[in-house]
Amino acid sequence: MTQTLTGATADTLSTPKIAVVGAGVAGSTIALRLAELGIDTTLIERGPSLVNGPPFCHLHAGGNLYREISDQQCLTLLQQSIDTVKVYPQSINIRPTLLAVPKSDRSEPQDLLTRLEKLRAHYQALVDQDASNEVLGKPADYFRFYERSEIEFLAQRELPEHAQCDEDWLVAFAKQTNLDTLKFPLVMVQEYGLSAFRWAAIANLAIERLDACQLKTNTSVVDIRPCASSKRWQVCTQPTATTDSNTLEVAEYDYVVNACGFKSGELDDMVEAKRQRMVEFKASFVTYWPECQGLWPEVVFHGERGTPQGMAQLTPYPGGYFQLHGMTQAITLFKDGLVTSCEQSSQPKLAPHFLQKIDGEWPEQLVHERTEGNIAHIAQFIPNFITAKTASKPLFGAQQIPGEDPDLRAADVSFGRQGYARAEIVKASSALATADAILKDLLDSGIVQSQLAKQHLHDHYFPVTQQCQSEEVTAQAEQFARDRQYPDALARVFQD
Repeated sequence: MTQTLTGATADTLSTPKIAVVGAGVAGSTIALRLAELGIDTTLIERGPSLVNGPPFCHLHAGGNLYREISDQQCLTLLQQSIDTVKVYPQSINIRPTLLAVPKSDRSEPQDLLTRLEKLRAHYQALVDQDASNEVLGKPADYFRFYERSEIEFLAQRELPEHAQCDEDWLVAFAKQTNLDTLKFPLVMVQEYGLSAFRWAAIANLAIERLDACQLKTNTSVVDIRPCASSKRWQVCTQPTATTDSNTLEVAEYDYVVNACGFKSGELDDMVEAKRQRMVEFKASFVTYWPECQGLWPEVVFHGERGTPQGMAQLTPYPGGYFQLHGMTQAITLFKDGLVTSCEQSSQPKLAPHFLQKIDGEWPEQLVHERTEGNIAHIAQFIPNFITAKTASKPLFGAQQIPGEDPDLRAADVSFGRQGYARAEIVKASSALATADAILKDLLDSGIVQSQLAKQHLHDHYFPVTQQCQSEEVTAQAEQFARDRQYPDALARVFQD
């Protein structure tokens, strides 16, 4: 590329301009964080809409789904989840999560206790520090154990139509689950659902209302390099669907954020900022259970990742729809689906058949086989679930993991070069921490000097984003679900 940008006015050059490449969870949150402060931000997305990456369905408010990660990662995820609820309340599906240890698993339910107590104490400390942090219920109620006799008692109750207390979420589970397959006690945790479609809707609505944010969808970055005469970056883009050189556009920016998700290595290679990372392809499966009755919590049946008895996860949505994970290579995980970068490139190379799936090309037989396998995986604990049906194509995507630890779950940002940051989140709830770190770097480097940004460096200033109303969020989220060929139910929450 030899094109240069000419004719820029003095006013244009004196106003700091930020480019965020990639409009997933991280990129859209970073763009909102900056634009809410009046910082001139351009959000560039190669796809047609926002937040269309790897599937997520819960906050990870404490990392309770991952027994293998460190306590510190769990504490970090708890803090980040609280911040996420406060900024994106309309994306939260308020219902608890039930943790169950199958008899086939080597661990015991009591093994979870030490970590849960640490998390509860940390949550209490955060609430003591700031009462507005109490967004996951009372700290004293963060978790509770249930013995078999208590579950059997709940099975005798009538199914409630609305949840008035935590036990109301357990009645349908108690009636339908084969308790002989589980160890006791069970653990209920205040771990809520998180809707990707509603997050996308909130980001889209807010960006439309923010003059400081320009959104460019269906636009790909084809080259990026430092400007020869300044500390700025020259970014070359073109419409995603074409390779016509006549459609190239070039613009200069003072700061570039790489929020390209699993494709982050491609931008790193362009700017020669080497970074070791992994990429893992995953899928979750969408089902409709016509015999579903009552209210369901999210249910996690623990298991050893990658084995035939890997973790089984049942995530409920209104109307009998469920999102399923089965952490086996026959269901959510894929053979050779975890790849790493190399000495020659920062971009891990997924096999072509994974890239075809990411582009939406799922063979119908594979969808049926994996969904049916996931249904059977759940039905070993909830026998009647075997009547569930495939509801749509899977939710899928590739997840980046910075470094070389495949168990890393709490990650946020790194800085490869001056004026260049990488958003490296693994879990959606880490997006705000990434945005905070980038804002701090912009202020520390002197690129951004506004008093408003300095004033709100240590608090989350999202006045426009937080004005989004539930009705408009639901309508926009349902439209995104339909556009992406998923059931409307995945865009709804139980409190609607």
